[in-house]
Amino acid sequence: MEDLIEKTKQLIGNDRFAATNGITLESVSMGSAVAKMTINEQHYNGLGTVQGGAIFTLADLCSAAASNAYGIPTVALSCNINFIKATRSGVLTARASEIYRRRTVAGYEVKIYDQDDNLIAVFNTTSYIKN
Repeated sequence: MEDLIEKTKQLIGNDRFAATNGITLESVSMGSAVAKMTINEQHYNGLGTVQGGAIFTLADLCSAAASNAYGIPTVALSCNINFIKATRSGVLTARASEIYRRRTVAGYEVKIYDQDDNLIAVFNTTSYIKN
């Protein structure tokens, strides 16, 4: 199992878009993961708050880590995000949890929090397991 976790960390570490956005994978296990992103000016939208796409990217990477930790390639089929609270600075933390896992599909919920543990967004995804 430890080998699967290391392979997942390597796979996620190769995500250039996430790296460019300053996203780091903090922990991963089968069906769950934690990722962080330190906010800087590249993350701002025109209103001076964190752009929704940056938050989505953080959540997407976190769910990818949780779903791929089984050692079977898994990709998103559909995703949605609900933005709860705007944020401007600090560190965002995404926490992915597996809701269900079947033979070819799995569902994940990712909650994104700011450094004060305020809920910023909730991301849900259905993923395809490439058996």
